Amino acid sequence: MLETGIKAPEFSLPDQNGEIHTLEEYRGKKVVLYFYPKDSTAGCTKQAVGFAELNDRFKEKGAVVIGVSKDSVKSHKNFETKYELPFTLLSDKELEAITAYDVWKEKKMYGKVSMGVVRTTYIIDEEGVIIKAFEKVKAADNPADMLAELE
Repeated sequence: MLETGIKAPEFSLPDQNGEIHTLEEYRGKKVVLYFYPKDSTAGCTKQAVGFAELNDRFKEKGAVVIGVSKDSVKSHKNFETKYELPFTLLSDKELEAITAYDVWKEKKMYGKVSMGVVRTTYIIDEEGVIIKAFEKVKAADNPADMLAELE
């Protein structure tokens, strides 16, 4: 996990509509950048729907929510449509941002070891500096916790 107080790594990734986004384009706004393992799984859906329900409150705080996983643009589009997600989902199939933000880790599940995304959320300030970092967040609690961090 990256430390607070450092410049957040730049990225250039396609969203659920195939449009390229960079961190630079969000200068002047706070960014809640959350990394999650997989579209349409139970935990990831709870997390995304939670962010969707609170999206207007994040906007009131001058913040944008961006989700990142290694799922495809098409998978993100289906996820967005199915759950009416009002925020950007970035596809990182090449693990560009996932590795830059140090969230690609060894995971153990049911005694099996594999590599995958550890659910992590960063809050980045208007100047592109990481001001908060949260590793191994609880999917259902993460959206409300991040909103409280912006209060």
